[in-house]
Amino acid sequence: MTIQDTSRIGSVARDAARNDRPALSARARKIRRLPVQKDWPLWAIITTQLSILSGVIALWQVAADRGWIDGFFWSKPSAIYATLITFFTDGDAFIDIGFTFRSTIIGFLIGTAAGSMLGLSFWWSRNYAAIAQPFVICFESLPKLALAPLVILVFGMGLASKVAIATALTLVVSTLTTYAGVKAVDPDQERLFYSLGASRLQVFRKLIVPFCLPWIISVLRVNIGLALTGAIVGEFIASQHGLGRQILYAGQTYDIALVWVAVFVLSTLAVVMYVTVSWIESLLRKGVKQ
Repeated sequence: MTIQDTSRIGSVARDAARNDRPALSARARKIRRLPVQKDWPLWAIITTQLSILSGVIALWQVAADRGWIDGFFWSKPSAIYATLITFFTDGDAFIDIGFTFRSTIIGFLIGTAAGSMLGLSFWWSRNYAAIAQPFVICFESLPKLALAPLVILVFGMGLASKVAIATALTLVVSTLTTYAGVKAVDPDQERLFYSLGASRLQVFRKLIVPFCLPWIISVLRVNIGLALTGAIVGEFIASQHGLGRQILYAGQTYDIALVWVAVFVLSTLAVVMYVTVSWIESLLRKGVKQ
């Protein structure tokens, strides 16, 4: 092969590479481009949600009126609305709502506070944590809802038994979450505090507790739902008041409209408590960041 042939081959290769560069750069730009998703405004989201809800209710009413579904087993929105008015005017609606609300909030506060303190206490001794952790996990694996009848027998049919079940459902979640925060603390920061002459109590107050606060706050929204579940289960087993008792009574008497009314009121209560706890959580997060 002559020198001229070699130079000719080299020029052809350079031309081919030059021709491939635009295609490669275009392909690279296409790969790097991120999809742009425009978020809807809040009013559009709420309007869409209400439209879907209105459509489902309208379809439900039409299906019940025309016999597409059994009106006895499914009821219909018009009958549910009439029962809702009766429930709030002639029934014990506010007593039942207040009973369920009190048992949920008290169980939520006790379970979250006790679980957080128990998880924080594991920092003081590794031996203590190693001894107690299997018992905590064992308690978590127990079917607490299946033990609800025993709780009713021990604490009675009043508010205390519902609070006990709600506390049992929230206690372990708070304990394990807080303990996970304790284990995530940087050991170098602890050594730094000790090197500056801090006592164990000062390290606990100035480092461990502030570090674990985001972990404790993150479990609040989960715990409010668990506390409500525990309160309702306790009312299912035995209770004189509460939305759970109302649902159980309506189901036993085949008053399907009353079942839907109690479920609707319970769902509304759950949403209100969830939104409130989420708002409190956002305030606490801002305070922790500051």
